[in-house]
Amino acid sequence: MKCAALTGISPDLIRDLRSGRPRTIEIQSTQNIVTIANVEPGPDVQIFLTSTDAEDLGPGDSGICVDLLSSAISMKRIVEYSQGNYYEERERMSARVQVKYCFSSVVREVFREKIYSPTAVEVLKSSCYHAG
Repeated sequence: MKCAALTGISPDLIRDLRSGRPRTIEIQSTQNIVTIANVEPGPDVQIFLTSTDAEDLGPGDSGICVDLLSSAISMKRIVEYSQGNYYEERERMSARVQVKYCFSSVVREVFREKIYSPTAVEVLKSSCYHAG
């Protein structure tokens, strides 16, 4: 299954998502914002989350697939004043996404054209069986 990938996600957050409850996370990584900007939320839209950095992502890396329930991208403007006359203006883009855990998975192939293009991966659904 081919899907968008968000990289560099905290292992603690991934562990928390495995509980099955929907969570809203804020993303500030440029690579992840570019990726999420190209995905429309929907009932059957899944994205791959991994703690591996984008540069290191490759076949065999593990993560989880989540349903993308909603997403919003916003720009925050920050103005800092100093010494009365000098001020500095900065902008920071961030994305807030609400996701819900689906299943654990492993990367089969990575699709990335350039550094500021969306990251996509083909994943394999991991199967785990317990004797009972």
